[in-house]
Amino acid sequence: MKLTAIVSLAVLAHSASAHYIWNTLIAGSTTSTAAVRQPINNSPVTSVTSNDVRCNVSPGAASQTVSVASGSTIGFKLDNTLYHAGPAAIYLGKAPSTAASWDGSGANWFKIAEWGANFNPFKFTDEGLSQLTTTIPSNTPPGEYLVRIEQIGLHVAGAPQWYISCAQIKITGSGSGNPSKVSIPGYVSASDPGLTVNIYNPIPTSYTVPGPRPWRG
Repeated sequence: MKLTAIVSLAVLAHSASAHYIWNTLIAGSTTSTAAVRQPINNSPVTSVTSNDVRCNVSPGAASQTVSVASGSTIGFKLDNTLYHAGPAAIYLGKAPSTAASWDGSGANWFKIAEWGANFNPFKFTDEGLSQLTTTIPSNTPPGEYLVRIEQIGLHVAGAPQWYISCAQIKITGSGSGNPSKVSIPGYVSASDPGLTVNIYNPIPTSYTVPGPRPWRG
């Protein structure tokens, strides 16, 4: 076998092994895998207009809804580290009734955190991390929610990859905020510059994470 073919196969093998799953919820001082709608495998979603971009492709049912107070830490752990360069974000979606019975449809979602890029040199701020966390805004209304994490791999120009998980939570507190909300899909266009960018040539000098700006209450 020619050396070039061996190298190509090695690159493909590394690319496949570098996929990952957000499999553990971090909620306050606790962690839970039972609250996560576990993806069926580590393959990414590749269409931002598909319903799969909500909570991944036919994820398993979660058996737990975790209570967490507004103002507490929320986030996810990964089963690997973030090998694929690209931004990340955490969204909350207010369930019409219970989190367990909601499929994520409707304009109920708002972003509470995002991870973009640094420059000189250009690098995404989440690169190499194995978990991402933020704080639930203190003015978030109480109730049951889906919390959704996405990391978008931009390592193949023109073919973004979404690594997504959703978990079921019940937010407690007395918040009364009313953030602007979006639907997923519908929150991002396939032509968004943050998705179509070639991160290698030319190297970006600015970058905006796709989707709405984070609401912090």
